[in-house]
Amino acid sequence: MLKGRHLIEPGDFQLNEIESIMQLADNIIADPEGYSLVCKGKLLASLFYEPSTRTRFSFEAAMLRLGGEIIGFDDPNNSSVSKGESLGDTIRTIECYSDIAVIRHPREGTARLVSKFANEMPIINAGDGGHEHPTQTLTDLLTIRKFKGGCDNHVVGVCGDLLFGRTIHSLVKMLNRYKGVRFVFISPTELKMPTHILNQLDSKTYNETTSLDEVIGELDILYMSRVQRERFVSEEEYLRLKNYYILDKKKMKGAKQDMIVMHPLPRVNEIATEVDEDPRAVYFTQAKYGMYVRMALITKLLGVEDRK
Repeated sequence: MLKGRHLIEPGDFQLNEIESIMQLADNIIADPEGYSLVCKGKLLASLFYEPSTRTRFSFEAAMLRLGGEIIGFDDPNNSSVSKGESLGDTIRTIECYSDIAVIRHPREGTARLVSKFANEMPIINAGDGGHEHPTQTLTDLLTIRKFKGGCDNHVVGVCGDLLFGRTIHSLVKMLNRYKGVRFVFISPTELKMPTHILNQLDSKTYNETTSLDEVIGELDILYMSRVQRERFVSEEEYLRLKNYYILDKKKMKGAKQDMIVMHPLPRVNEIATEVDEDPRAVYFTQAKYGMYVRMALITKLLGVEDRK
């Protein structure tokens, strides 16, 4: 039963609960009209303390397509935070008006903190610094299920900024719960996967490399990520690393014919636009699945599935 629960990191839900969200997302994709009024009379608070396009739009589109409504902000300077209001007071106040809230914040651990101030309102973490991004993980799982038939027994290459990539941290921890998944971590030495993530994995289930060319042929899934400018203290260091990996048609020739290329977006230079034409490039479909999986999540947390 997911009604009233918070989603702060993927580990908050059991695999059978994750599967129930995936199944509901499948049902919504098959019959979106059937779910167009399940959230009628419900309000979602959208609290974005950090810039976002896909995540914010997909949550708002999800709620609207479910028949609900939205309040909130995408710039904390337009809220009482600019007057010095604490996060706790903000959440307590918003709970007076809203049924569910989604929050993105640049500081790690903020989503977990604010969930402690909510009595009955479910809190969804839409990204907290370099920590977690669980709804992107749900999006990724749905995409893998749709294109690869399931999440078990894949070789998953994760390429780019593995140090600060919250989408990657969440995805790796989640996929590690499935059978037969092996990881290939591809990054510059400066942006390697953090030790605290590696410590959660069996050392036999992953290997690390700096070369995409050497490993692309063994991958079933290639998950690309940008080097995140906003996480760097040094502009010089960012500029040195931002174009370290660029996936292009030449590199794609070395990949399996059924490999899929995923990306949480936004893209900068790490995937050449010429790759968009390749049927193995699924990142824009992935973005669309993000809306459907968030529709399913909202429906589950509000306990309104039976309104269909």
